[in-house]
Amino acid sequence: MENSQLIFGPFRFDDINQCLWRDSQAIPLRPKAFAVLRYLIEHRGTLVTKQQLLNDVWPEAFVGEAVLKDCIRQLRQALNDDSKSPKFIETSHRRGYRFIAPLAAVSTTKRSEEPSATGPYTPSPNTPSASNTLLGRELALTQLHNWLGDTLRGSTRVIFVTGESGIGKTTLVEAFLEQIGSDISVLRGQCLEQYGSSEAYLPVLEAFSRLVHERGTQIAGILHKFAPTWLREIPGLTSANESQQMQDDLLQVTRDRMLREIAEALEAMTMATPVVLFLEDLHWSDYSTLDLVSYLARRKQNARLLLIGTYRPVDVIVSEHPLRGVKQELQIHKLCHELPLEYLTENSVHDFLQLSFPGNQFPSALTAMIHQRTEGNPLFLINVVEYLVEKKIIVDEDDGWKLAVDLSEVELGVPENIRQMIDKHIERLTPAEQRVLEGASVVGMDCSAIAISAGLAEDVVHVEEICDGLARKHHFLWPAYLAELPDGSITPRYRFIHALYLDVLYKRIGATRRRQIHGRIGERGESIYGERVAEIAAELARHFQESNDFERAVKYMSMAAENATRRSANHEAVALSRQGLEVLKTLPASPEHDSQHQKLQTIIAKSKSASASSEI
Repeated sequence: MENSQLIFGPFRFDDINQCLWRDSQAIPLRPKAFAVLRYLIEHRGTLVTKQQLLNDVWPEAFVGEAVLKDCIRQLRQALNDDSKSPKFIETSHRRGYRFIAPLAAVSTTKRSEEPSATGPYTPSPNTPSASNTLLGRELALTQLHNWLGDTLRGSTRVIFVTGESGIGKTTLVEAFLEQIGSDISVLRGQCLEQYGSSEAYLPVLEAFSRLVHERGTQIAGILHKFAPTWLREIPGLTSANESQQMQDDLLQVTRDRMLREIAEALEAMTMATPVVLFLEDLHWSDYSTLDLVSYLARRKQNARLLLIGTYRPVDVIVSEHPLRGVKQELQIHKLCHELPLEYLTENSVHDFLQLSFPGNQFPSALTAMIHQRTEGNPLFLINVVEYLVEKKIIVDEDDGWKLAVDLSEVELGVPENIRQMIDKHIERLTPAEQRVLEGASVVGMDCSAIAISAGLAEDVVHVEEICDGLARKHHFLWPAYLAELPDGSITPRYRFIHALYLDVLYKRIGATRRRQIHGRIGERGESIYGERVAEIAAELARHFQESNDFERAVKYMSMAAENATRRSANHEAVALSRQGLEVLKTLPASPEHDSQHQKLQTIIAKSKSASASSEI
């Protein structure tokens, strides 16, 4: 690009630093979205076909149009551009896109826009510590890069990032992933808190499903060659007939085979590019995923694989989760590393305030008061500062940022804990925003607009607009990515920024209304997935159990248990079957219920036998 910095509308495109700016605020863009924007700007005024973009932005990968649409969607969110009356990116129906805004060059000898001393409330983006919760995390970030260096030299590394709720584990890892560049493959999986047993390999299956969505047949080809057992478990990669044929061909699948196949597939991927596998919230992990973590750590083959898992130590201890034993065993043999995160110091809180409010005139005791109230919890710190700005306790006047009230009033006005603080933020949302977020909390950490709209019985476009607005401002939700459903529909999927947000919102809903929402979500899921409903059996079992539809809950618990058996996930199969038996006790006796009881008992017996055989 001839000019590395260009102005269009209120935005500045900075190609050298790979950043988009609005005034002094950095607008977050994923690497591929930034690359699409660069390509459109380079061809301003010219229609760029979809195929051109796919060929030039993803030259080494086969991806579908859904991925490109997701990037365009991200750009429109970042630019606040309306596809129906665009100012920046114009759509040519079924053909491609055109960048239509006038461009002006900026001199690169000096920054045209430095953050002003009294700019808007936003952390200064021209510093490595700009992310809200990265202050005091510089050494931890450096350590992650050091381990990545070992990985690039062909050494598998397993890292556990640990710390309590709100301490910034995910934020740290996400910042690290943003810095490593697009030439490293990243797989992300989220462990979910479940009623009863978790689905076997849930976060790993999610990670591969996302990567297939991004890179299409390239990943499918690797799975077909190295991990055929897993291929049938990734939604959408095989037809119902193909899946049944594979099931018939692979009746003797064992736990060892499941582990070996996916390990070999990951190692094959690392031949082309290094791989980072990020598994979030391992304190909710299923047993099979922990088996895989341990297996990968013990593999002797050299692979450019970095596995990062986050978890909360207190949750692991209280629930007696097997993760504790797995990590201790790996540590004894020096097969893993732990990166514990501590609460922020008072100095870090001071730096946060200086970056967030340049040139402020706050009393020196404010830092100590905020640190004492939040105990250095980064999530609580961010929420407290946002609350003080929203309540106009911190104000921007002509001579800079200052407190509008005495410090004693500040202390009295701040809620005592993070849950109360989150409640305060929720109350400041519009009724429509509160309703949509409550519906999203019933769906789960990862929630689609279609599922939310089904649960609330509201128009999906309306729900999507509200979610987009919240995600654009990073209020409770992260920006969406697109997902294609079995019925052919495309829906944006959002993710809660933190599990605490979901938990507080979920508990605000009355029991009767909550049951209704769960039921509608389950019914919509059945309708969308049709013959492929087994793919979301564990999810449907949860929704129908919570809606008191115990007939269907048992049906899907049984289906989920069969899924676990097929994956040789014996612990999960037993747990799901026992859960189904407990629910059966609430139903009246009938021949059908007797048959279900026998089926679940058989799964338990076979799974216990298989588990015992594998231990011999």
